[in-house]
Amino acid sequence: MAKALFGHVVAPRELRVAEEIAMLRSRITRLEAEVAALRAERDERIAHELLTMAHPEVEPALVH
Repeated sequence: MAKALFGHVVAPRELRVAEEIAMLRSRITRLEAEVAALRAERDERIAHELLTMAHPEVEPALVH
């Protein structure tokens, strides 16, 4: 009877939708991490440019 209830409650197409949602959520997580890394890289470049413009003859002490 449990199998009958499970089959009735969760249809195969619902399982496909759930799998697709899980894949999309995983992709969103990866893309959010990529965006965060790109933003950090951009911020680092901007900071370097600002330091260079402020004091062109001085190298920054902290170089990544």
